[in-house]
Amino acid sequence: MPNTDQNVSAQISVPIYKKLEDNIEYIKKILGNPYDLVVRELRLELFEDDPTPDQQTSTNTQLFMDEKNEQTVSKIQCSILYISGLANSKIVDDNILRTLQEKARDKQFKENPLEQINQEVIAITNTKKINTFQQVIDALLCGSSIFMIEGEKMALEMGTAGAEKRSLEESQSETVIRGSRISFIEDIDTNISLLRRELKDPNLRIESYEIGRRSNQRVAVCYVEGITNPDILDEVKRRLKTIDIDFVLDSGIVEQWIEDSPLSPFPQVLDSERPDRVSYNLMQGKVVIFLDGSPFAIVTPITVGDAFLTVEDFSQRWIVASSMRLLRFFSVLIALFLPGLYVALTSFHPGMLPTQLILAITAAREGVPFPALIEVLLMAVTFEILQEAGIRLPKPIGQTVGIVGGVVIGDVAVSAGIVGPALVIITSLTAMSSFTIPNYSTSISFRILRFIFVIAASILGLYGIILVFIMLCIHVVNLKSMGIPYSAPIAPYFLDSLNNLVIRTPITTLKRRPPYLEPLDLQKVNSGGQRQ
Repeated sequence: MPNTDQNVSAQISVPIYKKLEDNIEYIKKILGNPYDLVVRELRLELFEDDPTPDQQTSTNTQLFMDEKNEQTVSKIQCSILYISGLANSKIVDDNILRTLQEKARDKQFKENPLEQINQEVIAITNTKKINTFQQVIDALLCGSSIFMIEGEKMALEMGTAGAEKRSLEESQSETVIRGSRISFIEDIDTNISLLRRELKDPNLRIESYEIGRRSNQRVAVCYVEGITNPDILDEVKRRLKTIDIDFVLDSGIVEQWIEDSPLSPFPQVLDSERPDRVSYNLMQGKVVIFLDGSPFAIVTPITVGDAFLTVEDFSQRWIVASSMRLLRFFSVLIALFLPGLYVALTSFHPGMLPTQLILAITAAREGVPFPALIEVLLMAVTFEILQEAGIRLPKPIGQTVGIVGGVVIGDVAVSAGIVGPALVIITSLTAMSSFTIPNYSTSISFRILRFIFVIAASILGLYGIILVFIMLCIHVVNLKSMGIPYSAPIAPYFLDSLNNLVIRTPITTLKRRPPYLEPLDLQKVNSGGQRQ
């Protein structure tokens, strides 16, 4: 046997040995002799006219004569290996051990017993022959069981994965009034089955890869053949293959690795845990990535407008959906500009406000020891702390802390003369407006940008806000997602896609997929499918 003190990656690349005992010891050595590795030993009767020299000399093979058939019967040692907790022990007991004990009695195993057992005995559909320790270790760590026979340089991998997993629940981060109540979980196979249940298209393609030098986590790339642009698909695959890290903690690691501009405050991929939203984006011509162990799917490429859309926009009538979108975009403007405008107008341009309003604000701020900039930053940071505390604390306590803490701190701050009452209203309205952004990652980005606008307003007033806004527009126009312009369909301009941006026109008018994605099939609605 080779030196087992070598690097593990070099150890497991060697082929399986003929001697069963050496194979088991080698597997235990690679895995560090774990307590949860189960090794079940069995003996099978092999009928042969002339035993092979290996069987005659093997200590794990017993030879005797079957008087009835006048054949040499050799009892060959075999073993079943699996890791407890990763493999479903009930499947192992019922579909492997029991069938071996019951059916093997009626079988006369001749040459190549492993193939015969695979085809005639094992009651599992997902089986595969393997011949290296690399494949054995990967299979064991994925929950499969391994069947080995004395004298065979091949092993049989049997799909018995059945670790405990979370039940299907409603999405906590993408709640809707009207729509599906099911969300993805941490099991990639379950997530793909949910996707197939939602999107029953035979052209749905799912390609599997492994990332993580040590974790060997499965990644599934999903797309619809005949719709998705092959150039986008190839670019996604190329970037996934560049991931060179020992352990991928979450799908967020994949997002950061494959995005175009890591320094940009905007997310260049969309994360979603809703099967219906993922299916919609697939039919638009996009690519979806699943990571085993993460309940969030990665959708790419995206534009800046995708972060403000919800699946509920298509469930509601177009007037309602358009009104909600307008409200959402207006809320974004409030969350981004309102604190900065307060600083600019009160400190630099008070003459732009009505006289009664500026007098009321000035009277309310009388006695406040801080300038407008410090006043705004103090309240904004306080509300950010409350929001973060509400997220990290247990749910019932977190909601109480967020509501009670905000009310109490705001009231005490005004009573103590630290801030003015107008600023408490502005801060509360800004915080509530940021919650209307459907995508959490985008919401955080706008909350960060809000501080930049406040600082710019404290330096140059309205000119500072305008300057930062121009710089932000230039950045968004130059930003790309998998090579697709992030500012599409505005820059570059695509008239066909404007009917599903801020205003959502009636569903019968949404005839085409986004042209900036360059899908192979641009048409969504056939001419014969129009309402008469």
